[in-house]
This record gives sequence, structure tokens and C-alpha cells, in this order.
Amino acid sequence: MRADGVRGSDDPTATGSTNKTAGGRSLPGGWSPLPAMLLDHAFDMLAWKPEMSRLLLDFDTVPDAPRNVMALCLLTPRFRDFYLDRERIMRIAVADLRAAWAAHPADAALAGLVRDLSRSPEFTRLWDLRDVRVNGRGRKPLRHPGVGQLAVDYEVLNPLQKPGLRLVVYPAADAASQSALDESARSLPAVPADGDLGETAGGAVQQRGRGAA
Repeated sequence: MRADGVRGSDDPTATGSTNKTAGGRSLPGGWSPLPAMLLDHAFDMLAWKPEMSRLLLDFDTVPDAPRNVMALCLLTPRFRDFYLDRERIMRIAVADLRAAWAAHPADAALAGLVRDLSRSPEFTRLWDLRDVRVNGRGRKPLRHPGVGQLAVDYEVLNPLQKPGLRLVVYPAADAASQSALDESARSLPAVPADGDLGETAGGAVQQRGRGAA
């Protein structure tokens, strides 16, 4: 899955640091080292770069941490203070989940995810707002315990031949945040590139095991 095999969001209201390709498509600048992950339609994390794990508090080193980005952010206590603008970010995320749920009303994975997330009063409150929004790019200010405060822009790219998947990349929003990402990446072990996500985003990937949540 290379850069010419994905399409980006056309949301004109979103922010992000991007470069224009020859065809006019906006793609995130600075592909490597770049946190990135591959999600399915139910927000399960199918693969991720080591930089992505480091950004998300090394989630893949915690045996019982969910491998679903919505469950990770809404049901994991260590993410409670991770987002500096949590209310806005979680409201957008839940609206995106509702859009996926509406597009796949009979999908068992999505129904099960909504049921699991309903254990969270925060999720229930945001779900009851009935916001529906497919959000393809934006900005997230973060409070990372390892490198301090930083901000990342995110861009969602959809493989043309597998539109149910999302490649989400997270370039730094500014120079200080890039320095923080670089500092975090320097502590990662050297791993040879592997898999299509690595070809697209410029680095190695980790893949979810069969028994992962």
C-alpha cells in the first residue's frame, strides 16, 4: 500500500501540515520517522509503526491493553490526561464511530464495540449527542509523560482497493513537537522495515496477534 494507492480526506475545514503532490492531493510532510497505524472499519488496530506505539504510551507493551483505538482512549485510565483538549477530541472520535456504526448497522464488531464502550459514562454522554461526522484530518495537542507537551496533526488515508481500512499518520504540528517526536524515536530499537504499512510510512510495523483485542 504505497502513497499513490491511498486517498486522503477532502475535509476543507481541518488543519494540518501537508505537502501537495503533483496531482493536487494533500499528503502529510515528513514521512519518516512518522507515527502511523492501520485501522479497520471497527477501529481495530491491525498494524502500527513503533513510533505509533511510543506516541500512544507504549500500549503494545501492556498485555491487557486493548488493540482498538476507541477502547484504548475511552476505557484505559492512563489515557485520561493524555489529550489536552480531551472533550473536543473525544466528541469528534465518538461522532466518527457513530458514522461508521450508521454505515454498517448489522456489523457485529461495531455493535460489540459500542456495547463495551457503554461502560464509560463519558462515552455514553457523547454517544447520546448523536453527532455524526467523518473526520479525515485535524490536530491533537497531547501531554506525553516521556517528552512533555506536543501537538500532532493527523491525516486519514483510505486504500483505494480496500476502502474499509484507514491508514492514519501523525506528523508533528510544529518544530517543537517534531523535536519531541525525534527524541522519542531515538530510544526505539532498530528494526528492519517490514510490510506494506512500513513501505508507505517509512519504517517497521508491528502487527496485532490473532488473540489481541
